[in-house]
Amino acid sequence: MSAKTNVAIIGSGNIGTDLMIKILNMADNLELSAMVGIDPESDGLKRAAGLGVQTTSEGLDGLCKMDAWDEIDIVFDATSAKAHAYHSEVTTKAGKVMVDLTPAAIGPYVVPVVNGDQNLDQSNVNMVTCGGQATIPIVAAVSSIANVHYAEIIASISSKSAGPGTRANIDEFTETTSAGITKVGGAEKGKAIIILNPAEPPMIMRDTVFTLSSGADEKAIEASILAMIERVQKYVPGYRLKQDIQFERFGANNPIHIPGHGTFEGIKTTTMLEVEGAAHYLPAYAGNLDIMTSAAMATAQEIARKRSTGRPIL
Repeated sequence: MSAKTNVAIIGSGNIGTDLMIKILNMADNLELSAMVGIDPESDGLKRAAGLGVQTTSEGLDGLCKMDAWDEIDIVFDATSAKAHAYHSEVTTKAGKVMVDLTPAAIGPYVVPVVNGDQNLDQSNVNMVTCGGQATIPIVAAVSSIANVHYAEIIASISSKSAGPGTRANIDEFTETTSAGITKVGGAEKGKAIIILNPAEPPMIMRDTVFTLSSGADEKAIEASILAMIERVQKYVPGYRLKQDIQFERFGANNPIHIPGHGTFEGIKTTTMLEVEGAAHYLPAYAGNLDIMTSAAMATAQEIARKRSTGRPIL
């Protein structure tokens, strides 16, 4: 086996801690060299120390002082969009790759099964959002065989799974996800909505994807979506359809009007998904965290694999 690629995580909250546990237990070609936070009492830093991972509560500046810094090739940022600008500047100047789990979108948007192989040489890659990781593959599945004139996604997550970082970045979430729907998903126009559901017991992550397309029939669209779901399940096993895909046709005599976007003809496809988390750190209802950390780890593994063998496999 070739040597592992050394990585570090900035952010010891829910996302960073879940990512840490995944890397330690599942990433055969990544070596977690450091866990970085700003609160020495955070559960993430305490868990990391207990698992033998080097830690610092002095943020990125503390990481740069570590002996391990020179050996680290990939840095995950699980903090906030605002903090990421500084983190990206420092790591890029140091010649390291940044895998960004915030909505900052300094680097290109990456959804592993859609465009991951196109961005393995970038110095900064952005994992869009949890809603983007769950829904953009569906939009891309339709746009790969048809013209998607409009796509709209609704991501509903348990309020308990939305930490302070998620709540502070709600505006960035909707903007980044909407942009990802067009730039990565291939839709001409896109819209994103997030719902923080306070229901008790906490609900599993659920996503609804609407596409309005032309150029392919229902059978072809369904086959493309089902094939895409199977691909996502390779790194997110809890990703699945909630119910059968639904179709509705709109023609010249009954066009559909979408406020702010105009009048369209074609096939409206409704795909309802749920994402069950692997419960590596938080309960299974937190599929929104699981799909983000799984996508980030899969991307880093592909970057490391290409560097060592020249042959990514996703």
